Amino acid sequence: MTAQTIHEQAIVAPSAKIAPSVSIGAYAIIGENVQLGDGCIVHPHAVLTGPTIAGRNNIFHPFCSIGGDPQDLKFAGEKTLLVIGDENTFREYVTVSRGTSGGGGKTTIGAGNLFMAYAHIAHDCHIGTQTIFANGATLAGHVTVEDFATVGAFCPVHQFCRIGRYAYVGASTVITQDVPPFSRVVTERQTASYGINTVGLQRKGFSPERLSALKSAYRLLLHAKLNTSQALDEMKKTLSDSSDVQELIQFIETAERGIVK
Repeated sequence: MTAQTIHEQAIVAPSAKIAPSVSIGAYAIIGENVQLGDGCIVHPHAVLTGPTIAGRNNIFHPFCSIGGDPQDLKFAGEKTLLVIGDENTFREYVTVSRGTSGGGGKTTIGAGNLFMAYAHIAHDCHIGTQTIFANGATLAGHVTVEDFATVGAFCPVHQFCRIGRYAYVGASTVITQDVPPFSRVVTERQTASYGINTVGLQRKGFSPERLSALKSAYRLLLHAKLNTSQALDEMKKTLSDSSDVQELIQFIETAERGIVK
């Protein structure tokens, strides 16, 4: 195991808990109540404030700000939390806020996620595993992004929205409603869904049979001149043997803000 290295010009708070193999660069700041697991790398000038708990092998690039106070006028200094899993990468100028008491008190990030430069994760957001946030992707508070989703460059996502598993949101797309799993959503003249995220799903190993079932489901949802309730009923009748379609149905039925169509 690599020995712990803390540059003499880094600032580490007395209450911080730093695992033996962590590397912290010059001028980095590790604040009170920050925990860093084995193998984490904190590059020069990165700032981590707490309470924040980070797992193993996370990489924090210069000038990222992780675990800061939520940008919420109702926040009054109460103790809230940011929890980060393993093997996430936070590039330059990424910002991640802790939770608020009104939103459950916790922001959570899973494992294996890539946050490119200037991405922002606001208070009380919940991020799954192996997601990608391109440069400038921005989440308002209380957003959920499920596993394997991609949020494109400069995409703003409205508070309380959900982005489903394996969804792909194209660059500069404004999201104000839930994005169903497996879908591809891109802005041209207006936000619209263009069916399934075929290339992304193929890269993740989806079989032709799984893709065919999802294409049939989205055909019903988007192109069959049925309203959403009618499309769901038809999916239940004809595609009930597909677990992916069942996931899609459940996502739509629990959407509180409607879905992008």
